[in-house]
Amino acid sequence: MPRNSITLAVALTLLATPLLSACGGSSAASDEKVVTVYSADGLKGENGDGWYDKVFADFEKQTGIKVKYVEGGSGEMVQRAVREKSNPQADVLVTLPPFIQQADGKGLLQKYEPKDSELVSGADKAVDGTWTSVVDNYFGFVYNKKELKQAPRTWDELLDGKYKNKLQYSTPGVAGDGTAVLIKAIHDFGGKDAALAYLKKLQANNVGPSASTGKLAPKVDKGELLVANGDVQMNYAQSKDMPDLGIWFPAGKDGRPTTFALPYAAGLVTKAPHSENGRKLLDFMLGQKAQQQVSEIGGGFSARQDVKATDANAVALTKLMDGVDIFQPDWNDIDKNLTAYVEDWKSATGS
Repeated sequence: MPRNSITLAVALTLLATPLLSACGGSSAASDEKVVTVYSADGLKGENGDGWYDKVFADFEKQTGIKVKYVEGGSGEMVQRAVREKSNPQADVLVTLPPFIQQADGKGLLQKYEPKDSELVSGADKAVDGTWTSVVDNYFGFVYNKKELKQAPRTWDELLDGKYKNKLQYSTPGVAGDGTAVLIKAIHDFGGKDAALAYLKKLQANNVGPSASTGKLAPKVDKGELLVANGDVQMNYAQSKDMPDLGIWFPAGKDGRPTTFALPYAAGLVTKAPHSENGRKLLDFMLGQKAQQQVSEIGGGFSARQDVKATDANAVALTKLMDGVDIFQPDWNDIDKNLTAYVEDWKSATGS
């Protein structure tokens, strides 16, 4: 997903101020009109026109609370929070499965169920109330519509010699969408061994590792790559400025394209320095107005079941997903065995 290096640099400068208190409630830090968000990339616009840009600006205008924003890969943000566990700097953590479950398992999230979270599907929030999806999303691939007259249909097509050094996917275990490549392959090929055997073959065409999925879409749009992985929300938003970017879904064994939900899930950080401000932001992101803007501005899908978007983006996204089979990964199994799966992938691909 796209990194905003300027935003990251500014955010890191802001975070280089004296350490905030890890206590929430009585310290001077907890009274600051600020909230710090660590997030997987994808929801902030390349040109300041993304869902985060709008929501954060509206939140600051309504509450007077300034949002400090730091973004990176899904796993990268969790690892940063782990390193800071004894003295947390973030108030809100937003990342993708299975990293949100990983964050929960490491004790990084405290229980908080945002206002209206009962309107979010049970599959899109933690049973113990530690995280709730704020934007629904689906895994996908992108291709260059100028160089390829039609999207590839199957995984096997990607083994063709014309994709040599023209194909790249982000790194499983580091990037959320990279991990998703492994999850989808295991599903589509009917098991881990068959998936790894395929990915071993695919390595002959693969350019190599990438910590950020978002950096791949511009390369596809320019024709440097023909195919890369991504996700629907991010790539649909990018396609507004990248005319040659198309979205597709490799077919499973029965010939039908498949995907699975890959929501942006948000939680309140344990011992967050500005816990109350974090709660307010989570409530705001899940509010009716912000959720109505998920498709209209962000090119994603509302996390609330009662929001029925009818804007042009929502219509286009519905059409894009038509005929695509959506499966439900076993996130508990993935969370438990992710490290082993990634190690097996490294061994199989020589990565």
